Amino acid sequence: MSALRTLHSARRKDTPAGPGYKWVALSNTTLGVLIATMDASIVIISLPAIFRGIGLDPLAPGNIGYLLWMILGYLLVSAVLVVVLGRLGDMYGRVRIYNLGFFIFACASVALSLDPFRAGGGALWLILWRIVQAFGGSMLTANSAAILTDAFPARQRGMALGINQITALAGQFLGLLAGGLLAAVDWRAVFWVSVPVSITGTIWSYLSLRETSAGRRGRIDWLGNTTFAAGAGILLAGITYGIQPYGSHPTGWTNPWVLAGLIGGAFLLLVFCFVETHIAEPMFNLALFKIRAFAAGNVAALLTAIARGGLQFMLIIWLQGIWLPLHGYAFEDTPLWAGIFMLPLTLGFLIAGPVSGYLSDRCGARMFSTAGLIVVAASFLGLLALPVNFDYRLFAALLLLNGLGQGMFSSPNTSSIMGSVPAEYRGVASGMRSTFQNSGTALSIGVFFSLMVSGLASSLPAALRGGLEAHGVPSGAAEHAASLPPVSTLFATFLGNNPVEHLLTSGGTLTHLSASQHAALTGHSFFPQLVSGPFQHGLAIVFSVAAGMALVSAVASALRGGHRRATDTPPPGPADPRPAAQQQRHNAPS
Repeated sequence: MSALRTLHSARRKDTPAGPGYKWVALSNTTLGVLIATMDASIVIISLPAIFRGIGLDPLAPGNIGYLLWMILGYLLVSAVLVVVLGRLGDMYGRVRIYNLGFFIFACASVALSLDPFRAGGGALWLILWRIVQAFGGSMLTANSAAILTDAFPARQRGMALGINQITALAGQFLGLLAGGLLAAVDWRAVFWVSVPVSITGTIWSYLSLRETSAGRRGRIDWLGNTTFAAGAGILLAGITYGIQPYGSHPTGWTNPWVLAGLIGGAFLLLVFCFVETHIAEPMFNLALFKIRAFAAGNVAALLTAIARGGLQFMLIIWLQGIWLPLHGYAFEDTPLWAGIFMLPLTLGFLIAGPVSGYLSDRCGARMFSTAGLIVVAASFLGLLALPVNFDYRLFAALLLLNGLGQGMFSSPNTSSIMGSVPAEYRGVASGMRSTFQNSGTALSIGVFFSLMVSGLASSLPAALRGGLEAHGVPSGAAEHAASLPPVSTLFATFLGNNPVEHLLTSGGTLTHLSASQHAALTGHSFFPQLVSGPFQHGLAIVFSVAAGMALVSAVASALRGGHRRATDTPPPGPADPRPAAQQQRHNAPS
């Protein structure tokens, strides 16, 4: 059996890719990144149904950690492992690693849907298998761009990578819609949907994809892998726990463990950079940053990912916690409708991505990517000027504008990054690009949630206490409710819960109030109106920072260099970005 598999593999490798192969590669890798990115966000919108399904109270203080790791575990693995998996693709075959990723993703999807436990055990099962699923998804995203870069000629590469990249970004928002729809049926359906897609993708990729570039065997950089994975993981975990309250502080940035994680993670990353410049075959080829288009494109991608991640979470909170309840939507229905009302953002991606990718092949990446980031910054400033209870038509127009700007940026930027490196480094370059993008998404949660919590902490407790007392709640109960950490209030809106009803019901306070007071406190308008003022103050901080990041990204994008005519020859830069020791050994006579 083993010999038969080897013979079949050899026959597949010897079979030349036909003229239509590039479209097969595009369709398969687009399916792969779509399912991988959808599953990164599909859980976000369906967390209320998941927690109810396993019998876990999401607002209990001890359960915030489960909630955070349910979201961030997938993102952390994606941020940490994509470079390693891209490097393995360069060494052992990009298609081989990609195919294995589809198989692992399918197995994890099945395990997630069969969670046999409840409460904390059920949450840990889901977190564990989400990490395994992220491992498979990272194999897909780390190698998809490299497979496309190998398959398409330079004159069509921007279009192909544009479709692939925008599908990945659109998948993040389509996951929100799919999660809302499926969670309304059954919480396990959120994971079931991945099973047939990933199984089909596994079989299809194995039968259709070909290794069109020779693998460059080498040694695995164990020290680099270890220091990078540990450093990035500890640093991002520290940022994650920095969101949670510590003692009397609304956030955990003074927590000694958080500070130790931040300092220790940063130190390990510095050790990693030192290691990578002193070994023959590094996993993270720092010499690639000597290529200006590669360096500028990745810096712009990192900052844009931070801004985009902040936008995604803030829009969900804004819609679910304030706008939708004020317009008569029940709290438990807001996750689904938030996904629907955010569709203009996805539409903008889908329109601008392929078009800008196609045009950038002819006119260059710098003009489109820089202009797109300026459009993104303008949309953030427009959102900043909106009242909390906005006119949806104007809101939708700004979301569409933001999506168009991100589509204008992402496709040309990806094409510029991937086209700037020598062919044998495309796998690791794709992994490095994904690392910056995924790290930006994980960082955005820590950065923007902290900014929002800081904005709420100064005014929300007094507003909540005064509002409750004005509706007949005893001062002791009002004081207890007002002491709820602002991060819990944010998560309540994020999960489609009315925290006032949750708190007063658990304390028995609601049973002692009149019918009119009970109806007012648990209705659609009391909590949204109460938090709208503090929330708008937090939004002003968040969107101002996001607009600033987009403008800095535009500057970085403009510094990538001018357009060069489409060709498959590597651009000017280091002729061989390997360290000198490796070059000497490679060039030495045998």
